[in-house]
Amino acid sequence: MTPEQLVRKVTAITGYTHAAGVEVVSAEPGQVTLSLAKKPELLQFNGFFHGGVVSGLADHAAGAAATTALPAGKIAVTVDLHVNFLAPAKGQTLLAKARTLQVGGTICVVAVELVTHPAEGQGPCAVAHVTLRVVDMPPLK
Repeated sequence: MTPEQLVRKVTAITGYTHAAGVEVVSAEPGQVTLSLAKKPELLQFNGFFHGGVVSGLADHAAGAAATTALPAGKIAVTVDLHVNFLAPAKGQTLLAKARTLQVGGTICVVAVELVTHPAEGQGPCAVAHVTLRVVDMPPLK
């Protein structure tokens, strides 16, 4: 299975990502970009993407990016997720661009930049630093 096929499969069968509507934009070893279209269920009262949604997308993107850098039969699960919110997530689409910084035998580190489209002149709305543990992949349905 290619990295993109793996990310697409895991994203499609996971309850949260399926319910939220997460889409895979691209996936290659160590790098993944995911998108999420704006819909009322994902927003704060003021119309911006909710912080939990931003964090959830960062978490899934980081896990996917790290997993694509691992040997077959291994996945990465989050140990620590640190998100810095930089600006309101105002756009129509939220994008998470994850890049694996370090892959070890038991721990991976991933950086995630979250931006909105259209960006309305702003840079990232958030950045995340994610530490993940390498574990055996369970059977995929």
